[in-house]
Amino acid sequence: MSKVAVVGAGAWGTALAIQAARAGNDVALVTRTAAAAAAIRNSRENVRLPGVPVSESITLSETLPPGSDLLVWVVPTQQLRSSLVRFRPSGTPIVVCAKGVEVGSNMLPLEVVTQVSAACPLGILSGPNFAHEIAVGLPAATVVASSDPSLRELVRTCLGTNTFRLYGNDDPIGAQLGGAAKNVIAIAAGAVIGAGLGENARAALVTRGLSELCRLAAALGGRAETVMGLSGLGDLLLTCTGTSSRNFSLGYALGRGKALVDILAERTGVTEGVSTAAALVERAGNVELPICLAVSELLMGMKTLDQSIAQLLSRPQRDE
Repeated sequence: MSKVAVVGAGAWGTALAIQAARAGNDVALVTRTAAAAAAIRNSRENVRLPGVPVSESITLSETLPPGSDLLVWVVPTQQLRSSLVRFRPSGTPIVVCAKGVEVGSNMLPLEVVTQVSAACPLGILSGPNFAHEIAVGLPAATVVASSDPSLRELVRTCLGTNTFRLYGNDDPIGAQLGGAAKNVIAIAAGAVIGAGLGENARAALVTRGLSELCRLAAALGGRAETVMGLSGLGDLLLTCTGTSSRNFSLGYALGRGKALVDILAERTGVTEGVSTAAALVERAGNVELPICLAVSELLMGMKTLDQSIAQLLSRPQRDE
């Protein structure tokens, strides 16, 4: 039995804590505040994951427990740095479960961890996973990407079960870029459907979005083939078609004419693609990302939805 600490008690963090306990580990779920820990401890349920019991075997805490074998860091990308500064992990292997690019630094999640924390084995967990389905034990698969094979095996041992299959990958850059960009493309896919442009348009957009992911990974030090796996294509398909996707639903609302500020005001969860879009485009530099650029300009108010659609449709036609 390993000691696993899951940092971050949102829906995804809670689901992974439940999964780690299901895999037979001694699990602590670390919350932002003592009040949040007490609320889950008393009700054995997280309001962010309604209807799913949190086992009595899972310890609730607002501090990082000592002696952990693995830290599962489940904090949104824009809060990742501050959470690392607060908890100061040192030496314990960390698998980060965040998708995005940090605004300001344009860093990927593992780059943020490397800059802030003491040296330790690092990996990224990324794939087509909705939290509620993982929490109740429905079949799913994901990728643990790390240049350290022993960490990949540790994460598989601590989180993997027959219904939650973990595939190792030694390309963490490609996995992180796939996880970041798919959220941006999902906003575009939602806008296409919300605006009534049809399923043909969505299929074309998702396919061309995959081409953007491949170009991006190859240009920034990852591998295009990584993008064709679970952490790229798999996640892209789920996020661009699943009605539970926060990024798709935000894009859908934009497509229906709702203002971004009003959409965000109604939400409690983080929609990672909103903050990621501009940072991703900046990080990409000269890499051609027309869909991601269009989403970034739309979210920043630089273009209207109609102008963004016209911009994409007026691109020169060429061989695929």
